[in-house]
Amino acid sequence: MGTSQSSRGPGPGVPLVPPWVPPPPPPFPDGASPNQPPPPTSANPAQALPIAGPGSVPLAMPGRFGSARTYLGKFARSGEGTSLRRGVSDYVTKGYGGRSTAAKRLEGTARTAGALHGALSALVTGQQGEFSGSLSRSLLQGKSAREIIDAVLEAVRPVDGTQDAEASREAVNDSLSDLLERFPDADLLALTDDQRALVVETFTAEDLFRRLVLDVGKHIQDAAPTASEALSRLAQIRDYIREVISDSFTRLRDSGTPLTSGHVASTVRSALSAALEVFELTRL
Repeated sequence: MGTSQSSRGPGPGVPLVPPWVPPPPPPFPDGASPNQPPPPTSANPAQALPIAGPGSVPLAMPGRFGSARTYLGKFARSGEGTSLRRGVSDYVTKGYGGRSTAAKRLEGTARTAGALHGALSALVTGQQGEFSGSLSRSLLQGKSAREIIDAVLEAVRPVDGTQDAEASREAVNDSLSDLLERFPDADLLALTDDQRALVVETFTAEDLFRRLVLDVGKHIQDAAPTASEALSRLAQIRDYIREVISDSFTRLRDSGTPLTSGHVASTVRSALSAALEVFELTRL
């Protein structure tokens, strides 16, 4: 799981959405003003959290991950699915104040997903566009898969010293490696539309999983009876997240919202929001 294993997660009193996370684009639902906040609801615990200041995001409450750690610790010891689902639910509802704030925290995931799809598309067409000077199809011809993946990493999510960047780079790497495991003959310089969509879907799930590992992964590892069982439990959490994310993307496709160039980030936002709602409400 990379260096994210050693993190004990953020403490109380810090913004639930750190200042380095890019803000989501303003929504315009039914003609509403982009500056109009959503109405308070019982399903949006963030409304009751203390606010750092005018226009800012809620501050983390003390013990924000306490309940998630309790249930995911039980899961680490027993492997019980109910504890897994309850732990992830409390991670979203109590750790991040609900799906609305959690989605804002994951805005970087949506943007990186859009950049990843754009980079893979640029390799197919040979038109570098925004990646001019950093990603060249002609220079990558004949290179190994590892060299191509490294080039995509640097173009999509360069190192910037944050844990978010590190986690996203690992997620990009894993999503492309996963594709090659499923399709050994896939050409990274000429991926099909479906293959690029699969990479984005896998990346989205991996990035969310790595966010959870950064926040509560150390507790899961400490609670598991053995190191091998800890890895097994983390793999089960990853599979659960992947399953829910995949279902969200499938529902979007079935409703007529496919993953297409120019709309990738917005589609990923919708898929994340739908998945976070499932996590939030699935407690048993």
